[in-house]
Amino acid sequence: MKRSEINQAIKDMEKLLQKYCMSLPPFCSWTPEEWADKNSEYDEIRDNQLGWDITDFGKGHFDTCGFALITLRNGNQKNKAYKKVYAEKYLMLKEGQTALMHYHWYKSEDLINRAGGTLLITLYNGNEEREKLATDVLVNKDGRSFYVKAGTTIELLPGESLTIWQYQYHDFAVKEGTGSVVIGEVSQCNDDESDNCFFENTLRFPQIEEDEKPYRFLCTEYPKLQ
Repeated sequence: MKRSEINQAIKDMEKLLQKYCMSLPPFCSWTPEEWADKNSEYDEIRDNQLGWDITDFGKGHFDTCGFALITLRNGNQKNKAYKKVYAEKYLMLKEGQTALMHYHWYKSEDLINRAGGTLLITLYNGNEEREKLATDVLVNKDGRSFYVKAGTTIELLPGESLTIWQYQYHDFAVKEGTGSVVIGEVSQCNDDESDNCFFENTLRFPQIEEDEKPYRFLCTEYPKLQ
């Protein structure tokens, strides 16, 4: 993925959040130059990968496969120094983009349409063998619990949410003609390095072609302390 694509995605998400009067914590606006003097007081940001995360899943087609994401808060399953047992994110998904089918071994999460168009989430049950099962899927949607057939797509309007459980395959897209969506995610601690099971082989974090300078560091790029 080109750095210029990453920079543009961040700028686009900043504009979308501003449109809906959604503010971000200060670290989301720090430049690479400002990161140079951030000492150990900011280890929680580094260690728990708070901040920007842009991915095309290694496919090279960000306009159709990928999303922009910000981790606002997070605990850490591997480091007992961090006591939070929860995480929160914002995601931006544009019309035409999809996030690939996956489940989580550990975390459950609520996906929330915070603003914008209509969010589409397709559901299957999975298992430890990474299979998509033909069994009916439990849906927990804003206090209502019901079952749907495997492969059903749930529509979420702004303000609506859906709970995703462990081993529950899901992907998401935007309903044509409704516009970009700001997705909120509230979950148990997030670990993108080991808790994502994709149905097809893919990369969670992209390889970057440096065709221009970074506008913001991604959450995997913060400079280490000397």
